Amino acid sequence: MRRVAIALLTVIFFATLGADFFSPASYETQFRESPNARPTPHHPLGTDDLGRDRLARLLYGSRISLLLAPAAALLATMIAVIAGASAALLGGWWDRAFLSGTDLSLSLPWIFLLITVRALLPLDVAPLISIAVTFLLLGALGWAGPARVVRASVAHMLRSDFLLQARASGLSRARLILAHVLPNLRPVMLAQFLISIPVFILSEANLGLLGLGVSEPVPSWGNLLRDLERFSEVESNPWLLAPAAMLIAVVICFQILARRQETHI
Repeated sequence: MRRVAIALLTVIFFATLGADFFSPASYETQFRESPNARPTPHHPLGTDDLGRDRLARLLYGSRISLLLAPAAALLATMIAVIAGASAALLGGWWDRAFLSGTDLSLSLPWIFLLITVRALLPLDVAPLISIAVTFLLLGALGWAGPARVVRASVAHMLRSDFLLQARASGLSRARLILAHVLPNLRPVMLAQFLISIPVFILSEANLGLLGLGVSEPVPSWGNLLRDLERFSEVESNPWLLAPAAMLIAVVICFQILARRQETHI
């Protein structure tokens, strides 16, 4: 299953990165003479209400989600490692403040905070700004859960025999962290990174369904899924399910990789 997931993700990544080659037109090109067209050899997934090619918008939108969700996951993982490792290493009031802060962060309905912050932006905000704000917010707000895992892992390592021997041999704190803690923390960091990616992909999709994600005309999985609101059209036009099918496939693949990584920790 892991190999199948890697192969499928590789195919999807190459297809989205090569969107200029595989798509019949740009994501914003309008074929005004054929709006809402059914699939044809020239438009394999048909066109939308404005005559834009659905395959082109799917490939370009997938590129945005698949490139920026890992970037947001990397940001969240870096914050989690710094905060969680510092809490475990420093202990005392710093550790208590960390635990209280993460408890508060995890108890807050942060999806509503995302919606509120995103809704405060002007409706005519530039697409690039909306993309940057959306995924920066995801990365900045998604650190608490991974940080608790990192803190527990570092605290467990500090009680291990090999670190006790290293400390007894006179290693400095900096050398202890660089030579022993961080190398042994890499599997945990990778697992949290892989877990965060599908979470952020689905979060952006939720915002897009509400019209608060990546703004038009730039496509993303979120605004592409808004076509599914018209259920009667979906029944007669099953190709509208293509974005949902790709989203589900990508999320399942990342979940398989994350679960596989967790078994090696």
